[in-house]
Amino acid sequence: MLELFIGDKNYSTWSMRPWLVIQHFNIPFKERLIPFDHFDMDSQFKQSILKINPTGKVPALVDDGFLIWDSLAICEYLAEKFPEKQLWPQEIKQRARARSMSAEMHSSFTALRSTCGMNIDADLKDIGLKLWQDHPALQQDVHRIVQLWSERPQLDGFLCGEHFSIVDAFYAPVVMRFMTYGIPVTDNSERYIQKMLTVPAVQQWIAEAQAEFRFVACEEQYRTLSD
Repeated sequence: MLELFIGDKNYSTWSMRPWLVIQHFNIPFKERLIPFDHFDMDSQFKQSILKINPTGKVPALVDDGFLIWDSLAICEYLAEKFPEKQLWPQEIKQRARARSMSAEMHSSFTALRSTCGMNIDADLKDIGLKLWQDHPALQQDVHRIVQLWSERPQLDGFLCGEHFSIVDAFYAPVVMRFMTYGIPVTDNSERYIQKMLTVPAVQQWIAEAQAEFRFVACEEQYRTLSD
């Protein structure tokens, strides 16, 4: 059986992406959680994940002893291993667009990543307002994401068609960030956010993230343990 090694659901954006794909498409797997403490080489997290993945990062997928690392590579592997699940859109142009958008998510939006770390359990809207005002690069990243979301084929659909696919999983952590920090978006983008919140796998991830009750200091940019 597939084994997916992930970090804390409250914080780990890259873990969230393949987990949503596996869960949404009902692919049998075992979840292996390696909790974050910190990311120095002597941390418990690093010592644990290095036994699985030489890069020292999550997520990692192990299939009968064979290791696949990196979220996008994991999702591509799953799409090839389970073609009947149709993890990518079936129409060729929408499939190409989905891959383009996933690749852009994979390599871009550094301002959003650096200023608005995923923290599902937190309400950081006051901080988000200040971040929005103080960081033009954050505004630029958000404007690009809003543009991408506005171009989905159906107003009440997913990013590249009627059905949830890998590309939606790749933008799910952005949805989480927008909610935590109260990032201003268009009505069109808000409709996509609400659409994503109807996905059972997304609902499950959020619920399990909120139930972790773990405060990991190195992941907390704006909160202290006493907050």
